[in-house]
Amino acid sequence: MTKSTMRSRGLDLLTWAIVLVSLLPIAWMLLSSLRNYSDIAAGEQLSTSVELRWQNYRDIWVNVDFFNYFKNSLIVCGLTTLISTACAVCAAYALARFRFRGSNAFSLSITVTQVIPGMLFFLPLYMLYRNLGQSYGLVMLDTYHGLVFLYVALFTPASIWIMRGFFVSIPRELEDAAVMDGCSRFGAFVRIVLPISAPGIIATATFVFLLAWDELFFAWVLTSTSDVQTIPVGIRLFISQFQHRYDLMMAAGAVSTLPVLFAFFAGQRYFIKGLAAGAVKG
Repeated sequence: MTKSTMRSRGLDLLTWAIVLVSLLPIAWMLLSSLRNYSDIAAGEQLSTSVELRWQNYRDIWVNVDFFNYFKNSLIVCGLTTLISTACAVCAAYALARFRFRGSNAFSLSITVTQVIPGMLFFLPLYMLYRNLGQSYGLVMLDTYHGLVFLYVALFTPASIWIMRGFFVSIPRELEDAAVMDGCSRFGAFVRIVLPISAPGIIATATFVFLLAWDELFFAWVLTSTSDVQTIPVGIRLFISQFQHRYDLMMAAGAVSTLPVLFAFFAGQRYFIKGLAAGAVKG
């Protein structure tokens, strides 16, 4: 066996080891979600004599009204993903293709915003939301649009930075050729740039969706009723209410990962399709 083969086998084993270590907490969560809370407290999750309790998944919908939190997360995260991705695509394309006064300063400001902790925005943001409701009648606290506006503002700068890298890597000659063939600049953007950059758009949308889905701090302090609260807030409230029901906590955690898994497996095909389209057109 040659050194290159041994090195390749070693890297393969290391990759599989990292994958197994990464999947171990998820497997432990799924296994614990099918056990009784007393079995979990006794550390008997791996016991084969313990009966699987599929009832735990029914109880989280009945005892906690988990469907309401799930619906709120889908609405907030879905709108945030659509708006943030659309804004990032337009802004990133402008920064990658056009030179205008203040473009360098704008690019620098996007990078600077990523090194500022979001928690520093809490107090002025809360005061702004409260004053908008009291002085102008525009209610932002405990509303869908209040959370969506905040998430779009928080996640769009990083999305612009990601998308700009994809647009810069696309040869400008492709658009120039389309314009010479009679296509408008916007038409070249829609027909040439967007199909090639499909992997970047999907990656950016997935990135925004994951950040919005897992965000807890702002969702916790800016909402006060279950009509708007998202899944992380619901699980936090559930922990404070049912401190010893580890089985239901694990079941709630397992259900909350379903949209993330669905987004990954649904987007995987489009990743490959977008890469293939870019190779053919290049």
